[in-house]
Amino acid sequence: MPEASSGPWYWCLRHERVEPEDGCANAERLGPYPTREAAANWKATTEARNKEWDREDAEDE
Repeated sequence: MPEASSGPWYWCLRHERVEPEDGCANAERLGPYPTREAAANWKATTEARNKEWDREDAEDE
């Protein structure tokens, strides 16, 4: 299914949903993300990245 807008996409913290560029103010959202799916999966991506950084930090100690 083609996306209605080519992006960028944002996760709105206020409304807890994906929004296009013309959504809420940037202070109320995360992004930009290249796709709707990436914006919707922001939490899993962030948790995976943080886990990797923690692993790297532990290796450095």
